[in-house]
Amino acid sequence: MGAVSTAKVAQEKRAHEKRKWIYVKKPKGRLYRYRQWVGYPLLLLLLVAPFVKINGNPFLMFNIIERKFSVIGQLFYPQDLYIFVFGMLIVMIGVLLFTVVYGRVWCGWACPQTIFMELVFRRIEYWIEGDWQQQRKLNEGSDSDAKAWRKFLKHSVFFILSFLIANVFLAYIIGIEKLGQIIVAPVSEHLGGFIAILLFTFLFYGVFAHVREIVCTTICPYGRLQSVLLDDQSLTVAYDVDRGEPRGKIRKDTSLQGDCVDCKLCVHVCPTGIDIRNGLQMECVSCTACIDACDTVMDKIGKPKGLIGFYATAEALNKQGFKKKNMRAIAYSSLLALLIGALAVLLFNRSIIGGTLLRANGSSYQLMADDKVGNLYTLELLNKSGKEIPFVLEPVDPGYSLQQVNPINSLGKEGTATLSFFLRIDRKDVKQYKQYVKVKIVSAGKAIHVMKTTFIAPLPK
Repeated sequence: MGAVSTAKVAQEKRAHEKRKWIYVKKPKGRLYRYRQWVGYPLLLLLLVAPFVKINGNPFLMFNIIERKFSVIGQLFYPQDLYIFVFGMLIVMIGVLLFTVVYGRVWCGWACPQTIFMELVFRRIEYWIEGDWQQQRKLNEGSDSDAKAWRKFLKHSVFFILSFLIANVFLAYIIGIEKLGQIIVAPVSEHLGGFIAILLFTFLFYGVFAHVREIVCTTICPYGRLQSVLLDDQSLTVAYDVDRGEPRGKIRKDTSLQGDCVDCKLCVHVCPTGIDIRNGLQMECVSCTACIDACDTVMDKIGKPKGLIGFYATAEALNKQGFKKKNMRAIAYSSLLALLIGALAVLLFNRSIIGGTLLRANGSSYQLMADDKVGNLYTLELLNKSGKEIPFVLEPVDPGYSLQQVNPINSLGKEGTATLSFFLRIDRKDVKQYKQYVKVKIVSAGKAIHVMKTTFIAPLPK
């Protein structure tokens, strides 16, 4: 009996720990329309960004393998790491500032996971299986040919969409040219790329068909980060307890009853399955579906809207209003403005050619027959402009002359070149044994890059 009892307890425990599948009621309302106006343009941008080109370069590309990045058609290489660091700092501070002021609105309105899940995959699910009650009835009902066909159709569409998203994701990493080669060439020639597409396909399919809200509630670290960043002035989706309680069905005597009629529509439309009436919760992604659902009910029963709405977590619900100054938001805003200004300066002064100039290894100065002193240099150039650049090399100091060993006068698009040249100076003009010299790259009569190196020479007798 003891063994049977223990087994029964273990079975009940496993059943209790089994994931509760969330059936989400189809949302509708004013805020949902706004969310579509925000989400679908962002979705379009995500899908076309690696395929649209500006100056011959992708609008967005993050080619980690070749260490080459393209942002709004501007190419960035490892030499531009300092610009990338500033850009990442701006993104991080921007996320912090946005969370401090607006809570988790990013998650519910602009996150790619939410956009694909709620505006694409969930809508396909509604189309094939019906609204939430029909989905529940279908899943809990007995097996049938109709059920099997609906499931097959839904998961087939999900898998195809995941395959397309995987191709777009790979285009961000390797570029559309290499993606095209993987698609048209035999699998044996691009086995690694083909495996990558399959892995990403199964990953996205698993996320959107099965994992779903767990990404937001458990996997994504941003949900936990928000609990540290939010304060009493942060806007969040909240339930007005003072107005809504005690909740219950509509009665004739409403003097002891709150406005909440306990219809649970706010729970049914929530994509993470929480009850917003239980207070601020980490799982809330501020999608505002519960606001639309509650406002609809308030309209029907003749009560004012806003029982659930955007409120500061404490101040607005306590009817104290907003503080005149949110010092943390002001500090983040000031830092963000400074970083954006610094990034603008860096981008404005960024050279379209990257160069590394070094004196030739193991070489010293050379004494020439015409009483000149020469140093041999090696120069490595990289074209970051996205177009061919004709150029000439010139010393900044007119006292020096420059003679190329292997003359190169142009750099192709994304081209590189390694060339050698001598810098020479009259020995009588040498002021010290080791001094700094500058060489400039001139294109179309304008110096587009200046490099600094050392020049060694014996002092004149």
